[in-house]
Order: sequence, then C-alpha cells, then structure tokens
Amino acid sequence: MKVLKFGGTSVGSAQRMKDVAKLITDGEKKIVVLSAMSGTTNTLVEISDYLYKKNPEGANEIINNLEAKYKKHVEELFSTEEYKKKTLDLIREEFDFIRSYTKDLFTLFEEKVILAQGEIISTNMVTNYLQEQRVNAVLISALEYMRTDKNAEPDPIYIKEKLKVQLEKYPDADIYITQGFICRNAYGEIDNLQRGGSDYTASLIGAAVNALEIQIWTDIDGMHDNDPRIVDKTSPVRQLQFEEAAELAYFGAKILHPTCIQPAKYANIPVRLLNTMEPSAPGTLISNDTEHGKIKAVAAKDNITAIKIKSSRMLLAHGFLRKVFEIFESYQTSIDMVTTSEVGVSLTIDNTKHLQEILDDLRKFGTVTVDEDMVIICVVGDLEWNNVGFESEAVQAMKDIPVRMISYGGSNYNISFLVRREDKVKALRSLSHYLFENK
Repeated sequence: MKVLKFGGTSVGSAQRMKDVAKLITDGEKKIVVLSAMSGTTNTLVEISDYLYKKNPEGANEIINNLEAKYKKHVEELFSTEEYKKKTLDLIREEFDFIRSYTKDLFTLFEEKVILAQGEIISTNMVTNYLQEQRVNAVLISALEYMRTDKNAEPDPIYIKEKLKVQLEKYPDADIYITQGFICRNAYGEIDNLQRGGSDYTASLIGAAVNALEIQIWTDIDGMHDNDPRIVDKTSPVRQLQFEEAAELAYFGAKILHPTCIQPAKYANIPVRLLNTMEPSAPGTLISNDTEHGKIKAVAAKDNITAIKIKSSRMLLAHGFLRKVFEIFESYQTSIDMVTTSEVGVSLTIDNTKHLQEILDDLRKFGTVTVDEDMVIICVVGDLEWNNVGFESEAVQAMKDIPVRMISYGGSNYNISFLVRREDKVKALRSLSHYLFENK
C-alpha cells in the first residue's frame, strides 16, 4: 500500500480536487492524506484573531464569506443533487459549529479546534466526490488515531494500533481518505502536528502501515539543485539520501520540513516528491541510498545572525564551550553553525528574540562581536571527507565572495558558508556555475 499526500494548492479548487481524484483512482489500494484547501487555514487563523480580540462581528463576517466560498466550490464540484445536498449540509454544520465559538470564552484550545475544520471539510468534500464517481473510497478521521505524547511528539505505537483498527473497519475499501496536520494531544484535546503538518502525517502513516512508498504531491516539480527564483537553468534533483533532503529542507528548500520525513527514514520507506500540475514528471526520490561522489544541490537560509566570542580564558579551559552553549539553551535559541579556534568560538542563530540578553550573558566570558543580516549557503551531496576534491570545488566557486565562516565535517552531506546578505545571489549563481553547469 502507498501513502499519498496532497497539499492545499493541490485541492485548492473544485477542478484541482477533480484532478486529484483522477490521480488516485488507478485501481491500487492507498491511503490519501489531504490538507485544507489553500487559503483556508490562514482565514481560520484570522477568525481566531478576531475572537481573541472579542470582536464576534468581525469574525462572523469572515465566517460568512468563507462559507459562501465553499458553497460555490460545492456547486462546481458535484453533478448530482444528492451529493450536492449531502456536502452542503455538512458545510452548514461545520460553519454553524465555527460560529458557536463566537459566543463564549476563546482560548488556545478553541483556536486549535477551529483550525482543524479546514482539513475536516476538504476531506469530506473529496470523499463525497469520489463516492459520487462510484469509487470505493472511505473517510477515516485522523482524530481517531493520530496522537501526540506529553512532549508534543507523535506517539508511533498508539498511531499504529489505532490506525489498524480504523483500516480494519473497511477492509474492502480501495481508497482511505484522511486529514493531515490535525491530531489529538496526550489529554485527548484537538491539536496539530505543527512542524511539517500534513507531510508529517503522511510520513507517520507510512511508517505505521509499512507502506511501499510515501508520495508528497505539491505544485513544484520536486527539489531543485538551486533556488529557481534566483538562478537560471536549475534542474530537479532526481535522487536524494534522507540526510541530504533534511539538510536542504533545513537550509531553505521550502518543499519539505526537515523533521517530517524522519519516520519514513527510520522505517526505510522511500519518499517521492511529485508535481500535481505535471503528474508524469519523475520528481525527486528520497531514500536511504546514497549516490556516491556527487554534489546534489545548493540552498540558502536568510536572516542569520553571527556571534563571535573571543577570550584568552578559552585557551586550554575545560567547560568553556559548555558555558557558552548553556546560555543559548536557557533562552531556547537554536544554533545553526559553529566554528572554533584556540581563543574563540563563532556561531550563528536565526532567532533574535533574546539576542540582547544572550549578548549580555556572553560578555561575562569575553569580547563579543555581532554580524547581522547574514546568509548561510549550504552545498549538499556525498561530501564524505575521503571523497577528494569536492570541498575545493565549492571553495573555488566562492573565491570572489567574502566568507565569514565555513563549516565542514559536521555531517557527511554538507558544507556551509556564511556570507553577507548582499552576496547571496552572487554566491548561489557562482556555485551553480562551478558545480552543475560545467558538468
């Protein structure tokens, strides 16, 4: 069995839903994970904002507009009065349910319930459409099996057990439709998976049913070897190792969240990125297999702040780095890059919320300098240290660009360069020219 996930743009209109229905009705048994229709989650967030501000009139206006939009989608999607009525009744119920929250106290708990409705509506619409087309499809609610533990991390044993129960209820079904993103927390309340959302759901389901393959369908033709908005002549990357994909996702390739494919990696299930606008394109296959001796792609991460702590006390001192890192931990600030010398350490962060407090604490240990508006450029591929020559190619490409930091050796798949924001475009184009165009 395969698991297929379709994002918000893939189910963003009645026509798009029909296109998805064609893609998934090939006679193979599968589980299909759907996001909310594009724009819906943002609108539900807007409704929640009005309710937090105790403005039910503003919330109701947006609710009415969104409901009218959905009614229009229903008219376009269904051809029989039976299924039109069935879906319109559901939409009326859903929106009356959302309206009920305009009358009482509104907290984070209520917001999460409201945010879940987008996925519930889109999955009901697609299931009803498939049934209208006489496809043997059933809807299984993610709220019945998708759960996080007390640390807000998915509970894989619970997911596997409860999903099995749901699938066994409909043994003859060809297609199981379910919601991405939404779940219950350890206390049984409606919650969501946050990071990676629906991609994470698909990966967790794939691991739970030991799927043959997990397919993530978006409106982009897989991962590219560079940013197509900046660099001309980029090419889709046909194959990536899980670590390579995670590095690219972390450093700016927006097509995936770095954590969402971890369950698939551990279960050794390949993940394929495909394009709903161009279904025949091969996309990108992510698996545990490495293509040896090959640089795959370049990505960039913006809004980086570099911090350098210089101190003679660091020389031969035990525990210096621990004390430095503990400061970042105490302010819940993650570190991206680290380089050290005998008398100093340079590191980068992307969250400057507590920057001033961090700097004040660091000054107890030495002289602190800060560089803001920096960019991390990462080169990803099979960069194991005994693969001679690849790092020099990357460095050669950067020969005309001032580089503030280089990180190499932390992983077998990544070299990172820290540059100024104004040098980002030049760096990406130069790396493309040296690493890909001449090959």
